[in-house]
Amino acid sequence: MSNRSFLAVIAALAVIALLAFGVFKTEPSLAVGDPAPDVALPVLGQSGEAAIADYAPSWVLVNFWASWCGPCESESPDIQSFLEDHEGDGLVVLGINSRDATDNALDFIDEYKLTWEMVRDGDGKRMEEYGIPGLPESFLVDPEGNLAAICRGPLTRRQLDQIIGPLLREAQPAATNVPPFCEV
Repeated sequence: MSNRSFLAVIAALAVIALLAFGVFKTEPSLAVGDPAPDVALPVLGQSGEAAIADYAPSWVLVNFWASWCGPCESESPDIQSFLEDHEGDGLVVLGINSRDATDNALDFIDEYKLTWEMVRDGDGKRMEEYGIPGLPESFLVDPEGNLAAICRGPLTRRQLDQIIGPLLREAQPAATNVPPFCEV
């Protein structure tokens, strides 16, 4: 084996080791009842910043998404219709666009006619803070700023109605209605 081949193999192994470390490293994870991590982020495509605390004492559905995320495309219309039906219930949706190009994100918002607040997490630091391995993920924050539900993966309108709806009415969803990727 030549020196070049040997170095290429070593470099490939180093990359694989780093990827494995990123996938398998254990981060402190968030749990229902924990305070929601809250840092002001730039409003997407506008000046200014927004944070979860800006919407207190509302319920805030924090949705991490990106324009390149296929499951985000399927869940966005369901979140929009759920929001329209529950705005009077004190619900706000805060979209956190992560690791995405601003122009692509704005095109996505226009295409799906999304009306909720959107902020930008360009470098993905908020994703890391929330312990998010992939998109989409959603976190329901109660009026006191604590996590009331954590759903790791895309949500359907039915799941929103069965999981988030009861929490907005300050009721616990039936255990049979909560999919395994959600914690309430």
